[in-house]
Amino acid sequence: MDYTALAALLFPDVTDTPADVEARYPARDLPEGAVVTRIGPSPTGFVHLGNLYNAVIGERLAHQSGGIIFLRIEDTDDKRRVEGAVETLINAMSYFGVRFDEGATADGDNGAYGPYRQSERKAIYHVFAKQLVEMGKAYPCFLTAEEIDAIREQQTANKENPGIYGKYAEKSRSLTIDQIRSNMEAGLPWVLRYRGDSTGQYICVDDAIRGKLEMPENDMDFVLLKSDGIPTYHFAHAVDDHLMRTTHVIRGEEWISSLPMHVELFRIFGWQQPVYCHTATLMKLDEGNKRKLSKRKDPELALAYYQQEGICREAVWEFLLTILNSNYEEWRLANPEAPYTEFPYALDKMSHSGALVDLDKMRDIAKNVISRMTAQQVYDGWRAWCGEYDPEFAALIDKYPERTLAALNVGRGGAKPRRDLETWKQACDFMRFWYDETFTVTDEMGVDDETRKAFFRKYLASYDHGGTSDDWFAGVKAITEELGFAVKPKDYKKNPEQYKGSIVHTTNMLRIALTGRANAPDIWEISHVLGEEITRERLSRWI
Repeated sequence: MDYTALAALLFPDVTDTPADVEARYPARDLPEGAVVTRIGPSPTGFVHLGNLYNAVIGERLAHQSGGIIFLRIEDTDDKRRVEGAVETLINAMSYFGVRFDEGATADGDNGAYGPYRQSERKAIYHVFAKQLVEMGKAYPCFLTAEEIDAIREQQTANKENPGIYGKYAEKSRSLTIDQIRSNMEAGLPWVLRYRGDSTGQYICVDDAIRGKLEMPENDMDFVLLKSDGIPTYHFAHAVDDHLMRTTHVIRGEEWISSLPMHVELFRIFGWQQPVYCHTATLMKLDEGNKRKLSKRKDPELALAYYQQEGICREAVWEFLLTILNSNYEEWRLANPEAPYTEFPYALDKMSHSGALVDLDKMRDIAKNVISRMTAQQVYDGWRAWCGEYDPEFAALIDKYPERTLAALNVGRGGAKPRRDLETWKQACDFMRFWYDETFTVTDEMGVDDETRKAFFRKYLASYDHGGTSDDWFAGVKAITEELGFAVKPKDYKKNPEQYKGSIVHTTNMLRIALTGRANAPDIWEISHVLGEEITRERLSRWI
């Protein structure tokens, strides 16, 4: 077979050489040890937690080392492509704070190693496909879908590995150049297959997460180009990661079985193989058992879920770091005020068993994250979320900006700041008592009407809005004792028959009157944020 003639027949329009393409994608000028990573999602319209999980790894590896992370859109599958999906993906990554140094953007491309959409790189793939044909390592295959189905049935019956290889590839491999030309002139569709020639050896890959992976070398005649000339993932990612100078390929463990094909492509081209990092599958506990997160069953797999619930991006990052590195929580305890970007992320501290997504833990982390924020940071994050997901509450915040900011500052700071807020969505419920428009009472005071009225009459009669917190508390204690309640809770606990209750009951009456609930921040601070007029009006309702 004259492989040069075959290459010219299959790719008559390809005039560039591999050297021409290489010249357009020179080695990157980066510091020694700098890591170049990418995420390469398909534009299906569904952006899932796994996309962010891998993006966090890539972003940390790249930026901790002075390297680059870029976004490449792997849109070679027309059947799965969804209109507007690229914009959805880009917006989601931006929302969660993944900063790409280059790659696809909503307005086009940013960077010197594009195009960053695989659908726009067809001509590049054909240059290297032609090279493989010239090397005798690729050939056109005219097998029909019916013929391939028949082969699979035979392989199933014989309990053989499925695929086109060995004797099952012989029909296509043995075609002469004249037969190939005749088939093409007849308009028969064809795919370009890699010519696999296994020697029965094993390959060994040093996975940065899993250590040494050993498996049989490739023996499959896998597809390089589909019948429309568009490459498969196997071929496209190898070409792109080489030309874009990717040093670390971060992807899910489902790709491990494909490693022999990918290693073979890098070997045959003589390219530097990237470091492969195969991440664990995202799991959840379901009735005590671990199972893979399901797109159909589990809303938390979609990144949109976290946006709609208002789980702040910092909390999502911190949660992912806890399941990505086993020492993150220890680091956080030692560095409570440090930004998560200062954590020294390391691949060798990653688990390769299923990563457990625990929403309760994520929400608890979110409480800690929000408690460490300044009031202004909380205000900005909450207001931005309300603007998109709760415009009515956004209008309230805009109507009372000073009160809102002061309210968010209650209980903030100090060694043990309050942890009332866990999501921006939940904040709308918790913060509603600060506004008359949304104020409601949900808890019971637990005292009789006569006692309640007496307490509020005395409280309002002696209430001094300009007094100090100590003055205020002294007044509450005096009324408490006067009405027959124990000033010290331990006295009531010891002799409950001697008292109507304790100071806990009287202060709870104030909390419920002012906030509608027993669990609320400091009463004196609440009063001074609400102002004297609102405070007196709310308390007077209970007389």
